[in-house]
Amino acid sequence: MSAEDLERYENEMELSLYREYRDVVSIFKYVVETDRRLYLCNAVDVKVRSESGDAYFEVTMADAWVWDIYRPARFAKNVKVLTFKDVNVEELQDSDVKLPPA
Repeated sequence: MSAEDLERYENEMELSLYREYRDVVSIFKYVVETDRRLYLCNAVDVKVRSESGDAYFEVTMADAWVWDIYRPARFAKNVKVLTFKDVNVEELQDSDVKLPPA
């Protein structure tokens, strides 16, 4: 497989992922962004934890969809993320989820 073939494959996978996102975003209440991934979910809980003086975030999500091009199953019943970096949680409103038609 050439570098060009690999790039074409990754571009097709990204477009497919975007289309899937567009199709499922309306069934979720929250968008959660961490340093590594973007999630859609219907329930989210963020707790700040501190051990040995270092603070980190424990993010628990239910009924989640994961934005990950290489993940074969993007839907997950429960997700727990531990991170030392910022976590952004946004509640979606009806006007936030209207995307242009395909």
